[in-house]
Amino acid sequence: MSILPQNHSEENALLDCVQKFFTKHHVGKLLKQCNGTKEKGVSSISLLKYKLGNIFTGRSMYMQQRTGSFKEDFSKNTFYRFLNSTKTNWLRFTTLLASDTVNNDIRDLTDDSRKIVFIIDDSLFNRTSCKKTELGSKVFDHTGMKFRKGFRMLTLSWSDGNTLIPVNSCLLASSKESNIIGPVKAFDKRTLAGKRCKLAQTKAPEAMLTLLDTAVSAGLSAEYVLFDSWFSNPAQIIDIKSRGMDVIAMIKKSSRIKYAYGEEQLNIKEIYSRNKKRRGRSKYLISVDVMVGKENPIPAKIVCVRNKANRKDWLAFVCTDTTLSEEEIIRIYGKRWQIEVFFKTCKSMLNLIGECHSLSYDALTAHVAIVFTRYMLLAMEQRQNEDQRTLGELFFFLVDEMADITFCRSLSILMDALMASLQEILKLSDEQLADFTADFEARLPEYLRKALHPDVVAA
Repeated sequence: MSILPQNHSEENALLDCVQKFFTKHHVGKLLKQCNGTKEKGVSSISLLKYKLGNIFTGRSMYMQQRTGSFKEDFSKNTFYRFLNSTKTNWLRFTTLLASDTVNNDIRDLTDDSRKIVFIIDDSLFNRTSCKKTELGSKVFDHTGMKFRKGFRMLTLSWSDGNTLIPVNSCLLASSKESNIIGPVKAFDKRTLAGKRCKLAQTKAPEAMLTLLDTAVSAGLSAEYVLFDSWFSNPAQIIDIKSRGMDVIAMIKKSSRIKYAYGEEQLNIKEIYSRNKKRRGRSKYLISVDVMVGKENPIPAKIVCVRNKANRKDWLAFVCTDTTLSEEEIIRIYGKRWQIEVFFKTCKSMLNLIGECHSLSYDALTAHVAIVFTRYMLLAMEQRQNEDQRTLGELFFFLVDEMADITFCRSLSILMDALMASLQEILKLSDEQLADFTADFEARLPEYLRKALHPDVVAA
């Protein structure tokens, strides 16, 4: 069942769902711990609850006021003062809420042998104009490979392979003053607002460690930290390893980053060229043991695989847990794809970009935290609806644990979403959609066709 209301009659069910989530995870208490309080008037928890559920009703506060459907007992000024508050620690709030959700709900549904991971990635938080947006910057979008206006939303998430829970994030402005377009307000660096602005202008590798330390201090734990090549450098890997967690990351093909291989310092291209590649249906091309870092090097394993998007190209992964097999390294790194689905869901369905037009950095931070809370609510509803182990003690012991989301399942979800969008926007009939699907699949490589129809291959 879906908790997204399709008509007015389902709004009460939505409100009940939100209230249940707030009560179960003590959201009001957590918000109070993070200075999210008001001296008088409407309580902060009422404002948060309204903002959280507003997206599911399909109308913003502005449109509700215009149409006369706004029924709350607070004014828009009260609502905006809540979002613009400089004293509310939204980073800590989402971290504590994620910790409560994971440790009190999901941990009991997850077997001890399952690999738990932290996933770190960033996504563009674009703004059409940044001249008046506080700390608005020109930031590099590595997806489009060019500079854009806005922020880099650096995000840390937790995953057991089936359910992803966003932990915390930071809207990163440019660390170069010349790239900052919007105004920069002066704050006492000892205050929360000052620390928030300082973190926003920190380089991504340093901010990444801050998010990770905040998560660990709140009681979250994971065996591995996953990230792509944009955050992969020896110093970063060593810092995370020193915190008691292993790293599985994609390696940047840079000639300046070198690893100790044998008695030489070689970059990844030189290591790849000096080793014989495995042939046949092997899942990887080469696997070598190296030392990462110069001053205090640590042992690691590098695994190179063929790039499925370009069979002539190859990708390399580094893992600081040398006891893992090559197949297990590849499988665990595959969990990183979940954060890409998370970004897509937040932007397309939870209105991450288009809902908040505030010029205040504090309000933008609050908005991102509330969108993350929405996603946690949806993630827990999905787990409750799909995992039969949540139905009671009998089901907990008799029903198998939910499996990790596979590549075939992820591809099937993308195809279903694509077909639904085509039929909705282009108004295709069922026959036209079937013809389009057949023609589209015929143009795909064989391994993708097999992934889309695993039952046919098995038969």
